Amino acid sequence: MPRISVVIPSRLQGPTQDAASPWFVQRSVACVRGQSIFKKGFEPEVIVGVDPGMSGLAQQRLANLAVVAEGAERLQASALNAGIARITGDYVAFLEDDDLWEPTYLERAIAQFGQFQFASSTQLERTVDGQVVKIIDYPTPSSWVMPRATLDRVGGFDESYRWHLDSEWIGRLNEQRVPRVHFVEATAPIEPEAIQYAPRQLWNILVCAAEFCSFRRHESPWPLVMRTIHPNSGMAQISASAAKKDQSKAEYARLEARFGITPW
Repeated sequence: MPRISVVIPSRLQGPTQDAASPWFVQRSVACVRGQSIFKKGFEPEVIVGVDPGMSGLAQQRLANLAVVAEGAERLQASALNAGIARITGDYVAFLEDDDLWEPTYLERAIAQFGQFQFASSTQLERTVDGQVVKIIDYPTPSSWVMPRATLDRVGGFDESYRWHLDSEWIGRLNEQRVPRVHFVEATAPIEPEAIQYAPRQLWNILVCAAEFCSFRRHESPWPLVMRTIHPNSGMAQISASAAKKDQSKAEYARLEARFGITPW
């Protein structure tokens, strides 16, 4: 039976500071286990990557719903790499703990793995209470699905990056010229002429991976992946701190020095 390993990095936080309230990760684990593909002969493996010293608490709350892997350092990249080390599946997906997938997302993505070896998607950003903020085009890790062979080829995450480890990984993916597919909603402009003049960033993906990245329009007017905006998210932290903004800028400079562009 083919297995899909889903790695979820988590700081075991929730929408409120109430210690008794549900964590984001409990919602994301339920989202994974509710995917349509697991009713069609596929087996789920859910791995939650946490910071040092947090595995006991995570195991108490998650019970037998997920494997818990503890990172060596208090870094998202470290938690992700700890999760990657526990993977046994034929396919791999990543889902940040405060994000969600549409119920057929994994099924749609894995159906592409003949022509392509990596799938991603646009995302709908929403507040904790469900208010729509915007649609983003950048392929964040919460939309990544791939055969295990693709992950083995590109490798794990660079733990010297705190904020833009995803862009660094995408840069290495592009260097390998891995055939990619990016899902876009029914209303998205994906023709080159439209993208150049639209207030969107799909054009950056096309420029960075033009020879081996294709778009797939689906029938929904909304993206297949949903992101939750809250004060503890990485981008919110950068916006709120001058020091973290400087760290972010320095990482972007490293990316441009390494790849010639911020990878998409």
